[in-house]
Amino acid sequence: MEDERNFPTMIIPSGTDISVNEHGQLSIKTPGNLVIQNSGSYSLIESGSGSVRVDPGVKVEAVSVQAADSCYVAGELTAWRVKARKITLEKGAMAYIMLQEAEQLELDRTARLVGNFASDKELYLMLGRFSRQLRQLPDGIKPGTEGPAEPFLPREVEESEVSEEPFVAPDGESDPSDEEMQERQEVLSLARVIIERELGRKTLGDQGRAALEELLELVRSGDLEPLGKSYAYLLSQVESGSGDLDHAREMLTRLFASS
Repeated sequence: MEDERNFPTMIIPSGTDISVNEHGQLSIKTPGNLVIQNSGSYSLIESGSGSVRVDPGVKVEAVSVQAADSCYVAGELTAWRVKARKITLEKGAMAYIMLQEAEQLELDRTARLVGNFASDKELYLMLGRFSRQLRQLPDGIKPGTEGPAEPFLPREVEESEVSEEPFVAPDGESDPSDEEMQERQEVLSLARVIIERELGRKTLGDQGRAALEELLELVRSGDLEPLGKSYAYLLSQVESGSGDLDHAREMLTRLFASS
């Protein structure tokens, strides 16, 4: 009985929401400060009015980390997005952050930060420009390991599938300027990266997969005429599109509206 009294006490503040998604990832939303002392995989870690801290020796993977004030990392954090007023990496900390939204960034001399893009568009454009180099990477590379893991892209893409032909304007239209050409290429590169990522979703149905595969071929070809006629219909065939896919639809709509 005496030993039981020495166990640590867990207090769940009023207003805290804790849930688990279909992938077994925890989601924790709390109104105050949140200190994580146990390694784990999370979909969302959120402090509504305080700070989030990852203690030393703790490894956290999260899709999104949000803190009204600060995000302190003393252990290891791997996250797709971190949004906070300030992100601080303490002595010996490691952080793999793809997208960061913070006013201040503080790193100890012994800390290491990988990633740190400022927006989705910046990341997608970078991946689009270097998609060939990404395909040439060995399968299964991930931070801190040398063995195989999940492939980065949903499937292998042969070099012959990548169109190197320049855009040719349809008959009767003037050739686009260099600036317009660059904008078109950026939109197509960004759309291509998004579609390739969507094809890797396990929840994607057969109908949606077939539509995205057809759309990917049109985007790769760089031929705007058939793409402009088909993209809206093909995207409508995807049963449960993500926010990224909605972003791709908006970009293509703006592209053809200005063409």
